[in-house]
Amino acid sequence: MLKVRRSRLYTMWFGWYSRRQFRRYFNSVQVFTEPGVQEMELRTPVIFYANHAYWWDGFWSQLCTEEFFRQNLFIIIEYEQLKKHRFFTRVGAFSIDRSRPRSIPVTLAYAAELLASESRRQNALWIFPQGRMEPTDKRPLVFLRGTASVVERVLERRSGIYLVSVVSRIEYLNEQKPDLFLSFRKPQLILPEEYPGSEALTAAMRDTTEEHLEELRRKIISGRTEGARVLVKGTPSINRRVEDIRRFLRMDKE
Repeated sequence: MLKVRRSRLYTMWFGWYSRRQFRRYFNSVQVFTEPGVQEMELRTPVIFYANHAYWWDGFWSQLCTEEFFRQNLFIIIEYEQLKKHRFFTRVGAFSIDRSRPRSIPVTLAYAAELLASESRRQNALWIFPQGRMEPTDKRPLVFLRGTASVVERVLERRSGIYLVSVVSRIEYLNEQKPDLFLSFRKPQLILPEEYPGSEALTAAMRDTTEEHLEELRRKIISGRTEGARVLVKGTPSINRRVEDIRRFLRMDKE
């Protein structure tokens, strides 16, 4: 297993690089947040569980951490991918190898250890329970039980843990480049005496994610995006640049 080897310098560079890429490839990155998302108790760890539909997922988790939270970000990446891009271990990534089932409990125990460790910042794990990329609108979602297993392990050492549903959707609207929409649900605090079991918690997270995805889809379709915060505004696309040139030429003639 490849473990976290966090570097502040790498983290700063990756934050700069992520923003640069979002400006280049997207018209905007817009985020909806429900009350309580930024008011979590820092001593209580949190798991952000999200749908996994895009190559960009690991990038926007870093962006949101910088903008909204005071956290130590951790994220699980498939072993073969992380082996090719080991620098991600410098920004909080560690590996899971599903081709070796016996190694999975070791990874889950390591994840729980990171979340339960003492820190001035909130420990946060970003996880994609689908285990692989799937189309945004594919239903039903299939969630693996690893997230619930991590929750159970953390509750053996801590008095509680937050679960936060996060969903993403990329849409082409009125611009040449697409818009990335993210949505955070209100944190759910899980206490040891309220842990429902692995199967029930996994099913609840899956149902929440499906409902959350549908809610975001309807907001975008109906144009109700005024409540979103624009984190990144992209550079002008070619069509906008052409329009600006034409506008300038018309003004020059006048």
